[in-house]
Amino acid sequence: MPETTPERPGTMHLVDALQYRLPVAGIVSILHRASGLILFLLLPFIVWMFDTSVTDEITFERFAALFAGPAGIVAKIVCLGLIWGFLHHLAAGLRHLWMDATHSVSKEQGRSSAIATLVVSLVLTVLLGAKLFGAF
Repeated sequence: MPETTPERPGTMHLVDALQYRLPVAGIVSILHRASGLILFLLLPFIVWMFDTSVTDEITFERFAALFAGPAGIVAKIVCLGLIWGFLHHLAAGLRHLWMDATHSVSKEQGRSSAIATLVVSLVLTVLLGAKLFGAF
């Protein structure tokens, strides 16, 4: 039990709260929320990318030039963030659906599925990021 302050019994200091170690499942849960927020906030950019890439050849050339020009690194980093956000949100969402469907709520199953979610989303992000940046 954390120590309380004499001024306010039952409260923790900020330093005590910052030293708390969040379990892996908690980290995945927070990242799931963060990735959903990223996808929501960047939805206009996603719609713009889709629209300019499929409208016609001229707009596609402008779209491709954005990634090839000097601002290309920034655009690729934003797209890499979108890729991670989508993949992590998808993997964590599938994890939650699986846990709900199978009633897998033990601490060990939660930990192992959280680690699998992180590994899958990060490995796929690295692979697609390598393709985005021209590694293959």
